[in-house]
Amino acid sequence: MRECFFGSHSVPATAENVLGVLSLIIYSLLLVISIKYIAIVMRADNHGEGGILALTALLPERSGRSMPLLVLLGIFGAGLLYGDGMITPAITVLGAVEGLKVTTPLFDPYVVPITVVILIGVFAIQRFGTHLVGRMFGPIMVIWFLVIAALGVMWMVRHPIVLTAVDPRHAFYFFREHGWHGFAVLGAVFLVVTGGEALYADMGHFGKRPIRVAWFALVLPALLLNYFGQGALLLSNPRAIEQPFFLLAPGWALIPLVLLATAAAIIASQALISGAFSLTQQAIQLGYSPRLDIQHTSHHEMGQVYVPQVNWALMISTIVIVIGFGSSTALAAAYGIAVTLTMVITALLLQVVAIERWGWPPMVAYAVTGVFLVIDLAFFGANALKIAHGGWLPLLIGGLLFTLLTTWKTGRQIVATRLTARAVPIEEFLGMIEKTRPTRVAGTAVFMTAVSRGTPPALAHNLRFNKVLHEHVITLMITTQPVPHVPVEERVSVKALGQGLFDVRVRYGFMEDPNVPQALVNACAHGLVLDEDDVTYFLGRETLIVTKTPGMAMWRERLFVLMARNAVRAPTFFRLPPERVVELGVQVEL
Repeated sequence: MRECFFGSHSVPATAENVLGVLSLIIYSLLLVISIKYIAIVMRADNHGEGGILALTALLPERSGRSMPLLVLLGIFGAGLLYGDGMITPAITVLGAVEGLKVTTPLFDPYVVPITVVILIGVFAIQRFGTHLVGRMFGPIMVIWFLVIAALGVMWMVRHPIVLTAVDPRHAFYFFREHGWHGFAVLGAVFLVVTGGEALYADMGHFGKRPIRVAWFALVLPALLLNYFGQGALLLSNPRAIEQPFFLLAPGWALIPLVLLATAAAIIASQALISGAFSLTQQAIQLGYSPRLDIQHTSHHEMGQVYVPQVNWALMISTIVIVIGFGSSTALAAAYGIAVTLTMVITALLLQVVAIERWGWPPMVAYAVTGVFLVIDLAFFGANALKIAHGGWLPLLIGGLLFTLLTTWKTGRQIVATRLTARAVPIEEFLGMIEKTRPTRVAGTAVFMTAVSRGTPPALAHNLRFNKVLHEHVITLMITTQPVPHVPVEERVSVKALGQGLFDVRVRYGFMEDPNVPQALVNACAHGLVLDEDDVTYFLGRETLIVTKTPGMAMWRERLFVLMARNAVRAPTFFRLPPERVVELGVQVEL
């Protein structure tokens, strides 16, 4: 509300403008959040999981010119959400702390330092897990919504005319009066719906029904009442535009309200931070990110994870953003462009899912998503006016992360292609064993490979240089399916190859962490012969060499090598006992 009347693209706080802006806010909440996300987008769950990567995984696996483009759009949307995860904690906490300036200007020099200290605390508690953070702040959020609703009602009853803003003609009159400048104000109005993508991304943590009940029973009514109250305040005192929210409260309640708003800002930031963790886990399992340290923080909810590298990177980036921009008004220019683009991408992907997965008639799907696209593109156009004033930041972050994600995916595909081309056919390898009769030693050797066809390079190297084979040899390939969770009974397949060799394939969902020793124990029920007390794991340690061979640009190959060097080591990621791991060098030219 403040940015509509006090920001860079503001309008005077006249009665007509207040009612027009209120009308825009009401229908933004109803159309974008209530109908688009709550009623429709949340139906696009991938076995209970939400978010743009989960939505991308729902796209049909068919060829066509448009499908790869849509997948790339989904990856770009994921990159934009990381940018949102940096900016949201900055603007929410900074905006809450700025309430101190309402009490006395003496706090002005301390707003940024206080914000930085709070943000350090927010990121420091992430390692304790979403469940603990939610248990600490959940009751505070209920109090928050009840308080902002009560503040709104206090002023709304003084000027009940604000209720007429439910008439959409006020929004029409607003645009007719202000024209292009009125369109620019949409960039500020959009701030009321920026949590939509985070709501969808966190769906796997809570489920559809609790989110829908909370939204319609508590959150939406509280928001509407508070916005009505701010509108009534501006009708009675147009000079309150600098801090209309905090000025709703009487003087004695200002400090408690600032503290409550800060706590609410922390939990609002939590939604984006935990969403970034879930997004990272999905990206790793879908092959778009190098392996990172993923820690599960709940014994009951698989989706509650903590990724230290992502957490500290977000913290540093957020603090730099706070110091660089200095105020929530300056940050409002950077905030919005990433979310609007992600919402546009979500609408485009939703149209394909509605037709291909839900069986909607094409005309119905085009009509529904067309309405959403018109709204989302209008918001995007309004926010695009802010690119030069800070909107470039989330686009830059999204572009950088899109480059990283696609470089890793392409690089791993190139490595797999190079290894497959050099791999000895498994039939030829079995014939070699039959012919040479190498020395067989007791125990089980597990050779992990990313190559779907042929002999694992580490197995061929072991026989060539060590001249021995274990009594039982397992070639193990782990793949990630485009579903969050794979049923245990469908996870493992075993094929006896002869000569004491077994080919084992293990499938995981993109929200699951691999556990190789446990998977091999489960494979025994499918005919695998395994000596659990004498297992050695052989891994190929790839040495990547940048070359001019067709594949990727040289700079992207160097970037891929850098990412590979900083990835979590395979034994840690696959939960292998380190004392039983042997790594054999494999050289790969990119």
